[in-house]
Amino acid sequence: MSNIVAIVGRPNVGKSTIYNRLIGERQAIIDDTSGVTRDRQYGLSEWNGKRFTVVDTGGFVRNSDDVFEAAIRDQVQIAIDEATVIVFMVDVSTGVTDLDGQVAQMLRKTDKPVFLVVNKVDNHTRLLEANEFWSLGFEDTYFVSSITGSGTGDLLDAVTEVMEAEEEEESDLPKFAIVGQPNVGKSSLTNALLGEDRNIVTDIAGTTRDSIHTKYTKFDKEFLLVDTAGIRKKSKVHENLEFYSVMRAIRAIEETDVCILMIDAQTGMEAQDMSIFRLAQRRNKGIVILVNKWDLVEKDTNTARDYEKELRKRIAPFSDVPVVFISALEKQRIFKAIEEAIRVYENRQRKIKTSKLNEIMLAAIESYPPPSHRGRYVKIKFVTQLPTYFPAFAFFCNNPKHVKENYRHYLENQLRKNFDFTGVPISVFFRKK
Repeated sequence: MSNIVAIVGRPNVGKSTIYNRLIGERQAIIDDTSGVTRDRQYGLSEWNGKRFTVVDTGGFVRNSDDVFEAAIRDQVQIAIDEATVIVFMVDVSTGVTDLDGQVAQMLRKTDKPVFLVVNKVDNHTRLLEANEFWSLGFEDTYFVSSITGSGTGDLLDAVTEVMEAEEEEESDLPKFAIVGQPNVGKSSLTNALLGEDRNIVTDIAGTTRDSIHTKYTKFDKEFLLVDTAGIRKKSKVHENLEFYSVMRAIRAIEETDVCILMIDAQTGMEAQDMSIFRLAQRRNKGIVILVNKWDLVEKDTNTARDYEKELRKRIAPFSDVPVVFISALEKQRIFKAIEEAIRVYENRQRKIKTSKLNEIMLAAIESYPPPSHRGRYVKIKFVTQLPTYFPAFAFFCNNPKHVKENYRHYLENQLRKNFDFTGVPISVFFRKK
């Protein structure tokens, strides 16, 4: 079960600040200029043992001067369709505005949980002023100050209470999700693989809507294909497709074992592709990168090699990922892509015997021991693989807190060198012996 919390509201009410509070990092740019959020903002949060994705919808509103109201209405509609929980933000210093009223009117029609959050309530006077927001008619109303953090704990308690706990779905079949930006060729690939026009393919970005699970049983291979595709419900929907595709990608990533990330050969790995890549990495999903429309690129002898080298540089430090150059339209190398996805799935399931692990890793540690920290020597005595659904290893030592980040990378590289974990993020933990 994937939980998505969408933060909606008009510009400059503090959506980015509360977003940073919820995910625990300063990721969004915060400024007093309205509409400053331009980047796609989505990150992971965990509270009361529940993990969820937070989406700051402000990052998806463009051209702040003219289309703000329409864009915000689109955002709210998409949040209503896609999110598990909606956080509706308003600002006590301006009082209830017409735009707040319009957003409230839309949100009152949904049966999804809506939390009204009155921001900038940081003194007694503002606490009294905040009471006017009860007039918007939301039972779950919280007064917070996102800058100082007061009230955010109570809000998070309430938000996580209405969420279902995540369950690892039990299925013997591998699940592969095709993710990527709109119009990169996801539906064409699905249709090429299935040999039928399961999805409508057009040149309009974002024709696809619903996540479809399709069982693939050809050429002695069996798996579930989670296409972030589907058919658009309304013929004329003027909506923020980039935002929509992000919400879809998040859901698909949550439901899958291996993410097949498609990028356009002509535009390369863009910021949004990187965001999807990092999200899959943080969720410990397997990753395969497909460079689509390779037939349209002018080539010389070194083109693919140079392209791949640049791509790996861009995704570093996690660069041990299969890269396949394909043309979904011409059906070039699409089965190679599936073979790589199956290999990555198997790597993600890989379990290594403790004896073998210690034999190899303790030798690697002996040849390059961890550097001492403030005169304290770190001695690693034992290593074991943890019983998680992705590769995670615990190294037992005397001073776990003093192991440096670059040494963690060294150990991860040694694991990759000696065992096949291509396409899979590895977690390394240090525990007190």
